[in-house]
Order: sequence, then structure tokens, then C-alpha cells
Amino acid sequence: MNKIVNLSFILFLSLQACGGGGGGSTPPSSVLTPPPSFESPHPDTWERQSPTDAGFNAGALSDAFDYAMKDGSFTQAALVIRNGKLIEERYRGIADGEVNTLTSLGSYPGDQDPAFWIENYGTRDSASLMTSWSTAKSFTSVLIGMAIEKGFITSTDQLASDFITEWQADDRINITIEQLLDMRSGLVPVCFLPSTGDLGECANQGDAAAGGNIVFYPDQMSGCINRNLAVDGGAYPWDSDGIYTAGEFLYSNCDTQILGEILFRATGQDPGTFAQAELFEPINMTAYWWRDNVESGQSNGNYLTYCCLDATARDFAKFGYLMHLGGIELESGTQYGSYVTEVLAMDSFYDKQFWSFCAEQDGSGNCVNRVIHTSGFDGQFIVMDFKHNLIIVRASLYEAFLNHSDDRKMFLIPGSVATSNWLGSVPRAMAIQAPTTFSIAEFHARVVSAISQ
Repeated sequence: MNKIVNLSFILFLSLQACGGGGGGSTPPSSVLTPPPSFESPHPDTWERQSPTDAGFNAGALSDAFDYAMKDGSFTQAALVIRNGKLIEERYRGIADGEVNTLTSLGSYPGDQDPAFWIENYGTRDSASLMTSWSTAKSFTSVLIGMAIEKGFITSTDQLASDFITEWQADDRINITIEQLLDMRSGLVPVCFLPSTGDLGECANQGDAAAGGNIVFYPDQMSGCINRNLAVDGGAYPWDSDGIYTAGEFLYSNCDTQILGEILFRATGQDPGTFAQAELFEPINMTAYWWRDNVESGQSNGNYLTYCCLDATARDFAKFGYLMHLGGIELESGTQYGSYVTEVLAMDSFYDKQFWSFCAEQDGSGNCVNRVIHTSGFDGQFIVMDFKHNLIIVRASLYEAFLNHSDDRKMFLIPGSVATSNWLGSVPRAMAIQAPTTFSIAEFHARVVSAISQ
């Protein structure tokens, strides 16, 4: 994708002076006062505020960031926004202990060379890109809401088969967009099957629970469309209980990938183009969205709407801020507010491609602070705490390997990043199961405990 140009909402007005005739000037009979210019609440550059002025104990907040950034966390970026102002942020490259862990656990000669990790994951700062992994699912959800408000989609209750016409000939005709959003479509999870080199029904719980490892296949869209419905009461090796129950939650990358195709067929625009005009530009966000590795599809490949947005931590925070604002604020008014309101009303662990956890209960066990967040592989988070007016962004170490081509088109040869296009977040996306010391719930709790007023 080309770098996105920030949208300015400032109106430039000029007044013409009225000159008199004859030997002098005559003052105007009235003075025209120009209307105030619209000032977008969506920042281009975040206004900063000190922790003390923002109501934090500065030492306690610093301790919270020490926790987030310590060696062994694999954290690249951590950032806190409060009341729309940037309070604290930290960035770092790979730590010595993390290099030692990765080299000791690496399976390939390159992994076992400390120089590889130091050269690729060295110094990081506020301009460094992080990647989203499944945090992108929440962006796709908001894009669906935008398509609804613009009339391309009737509602989330609309049948997905109105757009995915391949499903109209069988029982898949009854799947709704809402069921795809909530990961309750009933479609079997799809994985890459090394035995056949193709996509097919997942053979185990581990691969299915992670959403299905479809990243290894060039054409990820076709495999997601060409899935069957699971049978209620049927025995499946991928089900956590061994027996599938109709309507149960099945975390699925393919469900979100299908939402991207619905956007494409409903709007006539590929998801990247639609997102740029309707989301990224209005909130002044620069983002790069990966595609699968086909030449056809939506736009020289299918946008991976279940994952894989690259942006800075500061720009990811802008997405959280639009949720705090209740929609996108334009001079013409608030847009997409009704859909955002639906998302923010969630009272379960997962709804419309967003996660949540209860950060505080009252004496009767009722949740009095439900924190909504995005979540991505390797620990990519945008956290929205509305009770405390907080946005927290955290990302693991990341390097975009573009060695197969200059395009962000996914092409992975396992064990060979030198010939791959790959989202190299650390540690697990590099196929190393290194433990991490970081917990988003713990970091959030430490930030909240640092609030002094």
C-alpha cells in the first residue's frame, strides 16, 4: 500500500477588504466574523501531558512501564493515552536475555546466530512499525459497521450468502454476518495441511484454537469460502470438547477473511481502499495492510482482513481513541456511532471481533469495569478502559521481512526468511516457543493503580 496521506479538516477562509472611492476609505458598515473552523478531535500528532498533570503518580507509572519493557517480555512498544493526551511511551529493541533465549531455542542455523536477532530487532523508536496480527479483526469489524451505515449492507443480521453466493445452494445460506463477526458461524475451522500442501479441515485442537494456520497457503480466500458446516453433535478432532455443539464459539481466521470478501462484494472496493477512505484518513492513521500471495483476488491478492496491519504504536492508539469518541467526528457530525455503541455495550468475552475482560468487580461480584480490547498473536493489544479514560497500546518486537518481493504479500518458506515475505514478530511468529513475562491484564492493572486522582 502507498503511504496514506493524512486528512486535514481545517478550512482556510479569507476576507476581502472593502475600499472606498474618492479621496479616502470608508469603513465597512458591518464587520464579518468568519465561522469557527472545524477542529477534528482525531489527532494528527498526539498532544503530550505529564503523568502528574494527567492524574498519575509518576513513579508508579514508571514502574508499570518497567514491568512492560523488562528483558523477557519481548516488548517493542508500550504507550498510554489518557483523556486524549499522550502520557507515557517507551520503545526498545531486543534485550540481551531475549537474544540468548531465542538462540538457545532456535531450530535453524540462522536462528542460532545472535547477530541475526541483533541486526533485525535492534533499536526501535516511535517511528518503528509494529504489526497487528489479529488486532486487525477489530478494524475489519468497524469497516463492516461503516458499510452498514453507508447502505452497502443492511445490518449484521443480513445473510452472508447475499454476498457469498457460493453458499446459496446449501445450508450455509442461513449464516448471518453477525455469526461471522461473533465467531459462531458453524463452519469448520480450516488449516494448512502439510500432508497435502493444501487447505482443509483442521486435524487437531491446537491449530484450530489459534484460528487455523492458513498463512502457509497462497490463496487464503478460496479455502475460507469452500468450507462445510460442522454437524451438531458430531465428533471432531479440532473441537475443544471433541463434540461440536451448534452455535458454539470457534475462533476462526477464515470467518474474518470472509468478512473482508463481503466488504469487497458489497462496496465494490477492496478492503484496503475502503479502509483508507473511510477509516485511516479520517483518523489520521498511516497503515499498511498485507495480502495473500495470488495475482487475482480483490487487488493483486486478497487483503488479509483477519490479520496483518502494520502501523506505529501512536497510530494504533488512534483507533482506540475513535472508539472512545463513539465514532468518527467530522464537520458534518458523528459517523458510525450506532455500530461503535453496539460494540461498546458488549458484556461477554468476545463480541463483533473485540475481546473484553472484567478489570473490577463490586462486592456482589458484578463487573463495574469491563475493559474492551483488541488482541493479536504474540501480544498485540489496543486496550480501551472507559472508566479511567485510558487507551493502552502494547506490541511485541517486529520486523517486516520483504525478501520475496517489495509488496506486503505473504509468502513464507519455513526456516528461510531470506526468501520469504513474512511478519516476523518475536518470538512465536518466528516459530520459537519462548516464554514471555508480559501480561496485558497485569500491565493494565499496574497503570490503573498508578492513577492518583
